[in-house]
Amino acid sequence: MSSSVPDRNQVLFERAQRVIPGGVNSPVRAFRAVGGTPRFIDRAQGPYMWDAAGQRYIDYIGSWGPMILGHGHPEVLEAVQRAAVEGFSFGAPTEREIELAEAIVAEVPSIEQVRLVSSGTEAGMSAIRLARGATGRSMIIKFEGCYHGHADALLVKAGSGLATFGHPTSAGVPPEVAQHTLVLEYNNVEQIEAAFAQHGDRIACVMIEPIAGNMNFVRAQVPFVARIRELCDRHGALFVFDEVMTGFRVALGSAQSLYAQAIPGFRPDISVFGKVIGGGMPLAAFGTTREVMKHLAPLGGVYQAGTLSGNPVATACGLATLRLIRQPGFFEALGAKTRTLVDGLAEAARAAGVPFVTDSQGGMFGFFFLPELPQHYQAVMTSDNARFNRFFHGLLDRGVYLAPALYEAGFVSAAHTDADIAATIEAAREVMRTL
Repeated sequence: MSSSVPDRNQVLFERAQRVIPGGVNSPVRAFRAVGGTPRFIDRAQGPYMWDAAGQRYIDYIGSWGPMILGHGHPEVLEAVQRAAVEGFSFGAPTEREIELAEAIVAEVPSIEQVRLVSSGTEAGMSAIRLARGATGRSMIIKFEGCYHGHADALLVKAGSGLATFGHPTSAGVPPEVAQHTLVLEYNNVEQIEAAFAQHGDRIACVMIEPIAGNMNFVRAQVPFVARIRELCDRHGALFVFDEVMTGFRVALGSAQSLYAQAIPGFRPDISVFGKVIGGGMPLAAFGTTREVMKHLAPLGGVYQAGTLSGNPVATACGLATLRLIRQPGFFEALGAKTRTLVDGLAEAARAAGVPFVTDSQGGMFGFFFLPELPQHYQAVMTSDNARFNRFFHGLLDRGVYLAPALYEAGFVSAAHTDADIAATIEAAREVMRTL
């Protein structure tokens, strides 16, 4: 790495901190979890990004998931450019919104209708409001370590016991907003059973990330998901799958299609999507059956609106992306590439005698400096953070860009080549020897 790299990035970071809180517009970008200076990105193409000093990185963030085709895919770029010429925003319906909604519904059997919005946070917040409006109930259940955006009711951590409701994890969230949110341990069947036994007739919905991407990469176990489905059915609550990360990223039918293979007849009641369906543009969605959607304005009393919802440039980007990932064999090839990466990382760790475990699905992966895969947030928290930070910076110095935080999943794109994967594994092998 050129000695000028930290200098140029440092200059920009110092300048940014004068006008932007913390110098960044989303906290994890500040590198506070790993230390050092954030890289300010100038451009990206395929599987690579270049920072302000001209250093190239193999990118395993992919804008936190959307860039499943890599950066600047020519067909996606052409669709976006054509749409931009036609108009940036109309504040009125377009045919392309219908086409994108049809494309999502065609691949996700649990959905009959969708509402397009602009961010995962907006989609998650709206799904909760819809669940409450449809059931006439106030209480929601979420799981510690699952992130559903920064809506007030969802910025909550676990209380001191099962009967204790969560309390805010962010200043500015009044306790009375959090009082209707019950936070349980991920993959803990006993807790979800006890929660329904105690509060069943008050629960509007249970919301979950089927693969939690903000605990790095932790799967919801099949018996856990099956039991939630049974309890929601028995007590009249709705089961919400937050697939902002996993949607069209781990499989064409999203994570729910994987659970449907293991649980006969399985479907969530409401699904939340983002990232891949926008192809890198600000776009997200929530969807469910017509029966539930009839409660949403303008049909029903649950209000939701957005000036940029269904934006014509974003929908063009999303449609082009979905069209390309539907190609036969796309996910098989992407999944194989991702497994090659994580298997290589694991082998590098074994050779160095470093405790290390990995998991992946489709184009999403995670790893932990632990002897076995964690099943919930508290286990994730035991991972060796100091060792991760050294690993992160060692790879960064060698031109490999991982998420700058222990608790974030990674993403592989179709643009990553065998040579990119091999170079990453070799860099990891060098760094592992120093850990």
